[in-house]
Amino acid sequence: MSLSTQPAHAAAPIRFDSPVLDVVVPVHNEEVDLEPCVRRLHAYLSASFPYRFRITIADNASTDSTPAVAGRLAYDLPEVASVRLTEKGRGRALKYVWTQSDATVLAYMDVDLSTDLGALLPLVAPLISGHSDLAIGSRLARGSRVVRGAKREFISRSYNLILRGTLAARFTDAQCGFKAIRSDVAARLLPMVEDTGWFFDTEMLVLAERAGLRIHEVPVDWVDDPDSRVDIVATALADLKGIVRLLRAFGSGKLPLAALRDQLGRDPLPMAGVPAGLTGQLIRFAAVGVASTLAYLALYASLRLGLGPQWANFVALLLTAVANTAANRRLTFGVRGNAGAWRHQTQGLIVFGVGLALTSGALAILDALHSAPAKPVELAVLVTANLLATAVRFLLLRIWVFRSRHPA
Repeated sequence: MSLSTQPAHAAAPIRFDSPVLDVVVPVHNEEVDLEPCVRRLHAYLSASFPYRFRITIADNASTDSTPAVAGRLAYDLPEVASVRLTEKGRGRALKYVWTQSDATVLAYMDVDLSTDLGALLPLVAPLISGHSDLAIGSRLARGSRVVRGAKREFISRSYNLILRGTLAARFTDAQCGFKAIRSDVAARLLPMVEDTGWFFDTEMLVLAERAGLRIHEVPVDWVDDPDSRVDIVATALADLKGIVRLLRAFGSGKLPLAALRDQLGRDPLPMAGVPAGLTGQLIRFAAVGVASTLAYLALYASLRLGLGPQWANFVALLLTAVANTAANRRLTFGVRGNAGAWRHQTQGLIVFGVGLALTSGALAILDALHSAPAKPVELAVLVTANLLATAVRFLLLRIWVFRSRHPA
């Protein structure tokens, strides 16, 4: 028997008078496809799913006979329910039904059932057990099998590359219409999700990642629906606007992700002798340090053309120190918003003084040993002194300047 060092992260208790799984099918003007797809889904769940389930048809402002079809299905099949919203928006429909549902696990899938239903139990099983917080079907994961045109394949992969480059997303497929979430997680996460349309999925996943939640990915078999009526251009523009909105929200620190992390997030596995969060901070600090060092050397080399070595070193180090403190404040130690920014910069300048003393001292020693050292030698001495100053800088930032941000 093996023991885990990971603290238990139990799912919400299953209520035996309520369904374990609630599968939401959001629809808008689907009078033709709705009935055969829901009956197929119902037959599959009845035969293959080992827990109590419900299928909820979430009609968002259909103008055809979709509401009548949904009502008939709810009357004929006891495990089917129908909800009608007067406003359009897939995200709005999902958010409404999920926040009203009494099921333990909440899922959704597109009405065309493009995803093979055999992936449904692997999707929700980690959520039922409490192992994971959200689960997504991925058409881009290893092992998935996808049939779709080159245009949609290009758009999907490009969109996910944009998410990785702008929002540092680590999940592989944001827009596959096959996802699930635990109800206790949804109750805390969904109030932060603003989008009511197609960007809803992406926003939910990005916020979940930032809050330290565990996202389980399932490779799926997926066949493109040739009759899909999604407006690709309008959807792409809305997604880009959503990305910009999230970047602004993260920059301003207005989202209470820290509170959500405290409630639901998973702490890193403990390592003997390594303080919590140190590894990630070192990696981010190193990246900022490399960029700062390159900027410092470029500034020093350009200023050295008109100034002596001490003044060139002072100006270059001062400018990069201010930028370095701001970058580490946000990226390394996760401080958002303007509160305390001036105090942090003041303390950062004191740390800058320590770095200045180390680098200036190194230059003074070099000058004492050699009256006219070669430029490569001078730069090599400065790089060595900067490495030492960088190590001292990280320790001071962690234990003094940003000490209030340390994980408990």
